[in-house]
Amino acid sequence: MAEEQNLDLVEISPKADPPVCKIIDYKKFLYEQKKRQKEMKSKASKIEVKEIRFGPNTDDHDFNFKLKHAEKFIGEGNKVKAYVFFKGRTILFKDKGEILLLKLAQALEDVAVVESMPKLEGKRMIMFLAPKKKK
Repeated sequence: MAEEQNLDLVEISPKADPPVCKIIDYKKFLYEQKKRQKEMKSKASKIEVKEIRFGPNTDDHDFNFKLKHAEKFIGEGNKVKAYVFFKGRTILFKDKGEILLLKLAQALEDVAVVESMPKLEGKRMIMFLAPKKKK
């Protein structure tokens, strides 16, 4: 039947019982399959990592300003990498930096979940926050 119509016999679902076949143009079938995959890929959400930098002696006003930015980033569905950068002798204030990051995590606990607790890497103390899953 396929040869009479100058088309191809394409096996659509080989695992079905009995296997499903269609008489169609194979090139058109491949084109539509690629098109469907491309469409699904474009609809997939892309998660970006946004960074927020603090100093160990960041004041309350600056902290609140950056907190609003973090809330906005998480609201958009992005992850947030918050870090405290220790410059020169400020490395002595590791505890202040950790307290600052934990304060940020506590302020964002209703919209974000802590992916990794604050840890010191060189001159930076880094913590990752991810948006909570919506129900």
